[in-house]
Amino acid sequence: MQFLFKIYQRITWLSLDVVLGAMAGMLFFARALRVELDWQAYALLGMAVWCIYTADHLMDARKLAVDHPQDRHHFHLIYQKPLLGMLGVVGCLGLVWAVQFFGFSQELFFGAGLGLVILGIMLAVRKLAAKKVRLKELSSAIFYVIGISWLPWYETPEIDYPWTAFGLTLLYMGLAYLNLIMLSSLDKDTDSQSGFSSIATHLTQEKLNPKIHQLAIGLILVALIGLLLVNSLYRIFPSLLLLMLLVHYLSFFKSGSSHEQIRMRMEITFLIPAILLIL
Repeated sequence: MQFLFKIYQRITWLSLDVVLGAMAGMLFFARALRVELDWQAYALLGMAVWCIYTADHLMDARKLAVDHPQDRHHFHLIYQKPLLGMLGVVGCLGLVWAVQFFGFSQELFFGAGLGLVILGIMLAVRKLAAKKVRLKELSSAIFYVIGISWLPWYETPEIDYPWTAFGLTLLYMGLAYLNLIMLSSLDKDTDSQSGFSSIATHLTQEKLNPKIHQLAIGLILVALIGLLLVNSLYRIFPSLLLLMLLVHYLSFFKSGSSHEQIRMRMEITFLIPAILLIL
């Protein structure tokens, strides 16, 4: 078990868990919108997500001391130079591959423009973190879902836009936000020691945990209602989101496990949409 946990730590420190979760999320929206995406689109998304998250952790790591506790930020602090090199290589390869795959098309320019907008807003939120702390998790959740869903939406003819897909997109954003504020609560002590701002460092646990509970219950009820209302063809999608929400709720409020175990369960949750590969 300890060996498996070490492997998990390496995966999370390298942001590979986020990459796989994003690719599973794109599959979720592709199936919900009934579009077929080439495997290269998933690979390019994974590369883009890895670059964004690695760059974000490297910027955070610059604020840390060498004796910072062993976590993913410490990993990026110790291995700054090789990770910067990998970031440059993966970024350049991804750009060249994207041009070859999309050509100089609307998809390429739209995706590049969206990436620049997301990067600009992330930097702005980082600058305003101390004043507008609630924006950090909310904006990250919104742009995460936009990033994994824009291509399926783009490839879907407007006449085929189902209202169910809009609802699923909003519910996925709610799930992503719930995940981030739960993680913020788990990381409160280390974030405070490191000088990072988050919603948990500005609210007491007595105020934050009831809000997390209310949001989780609200999202679970919405997923249940969606499960009852949608056409049978779409029921698998609110079912998957309901399962993901329940895992988050039970892991955070009912498990009694360590913070790392709770984090691991919640991060693995985002791989659940990969079930669609065999359905």
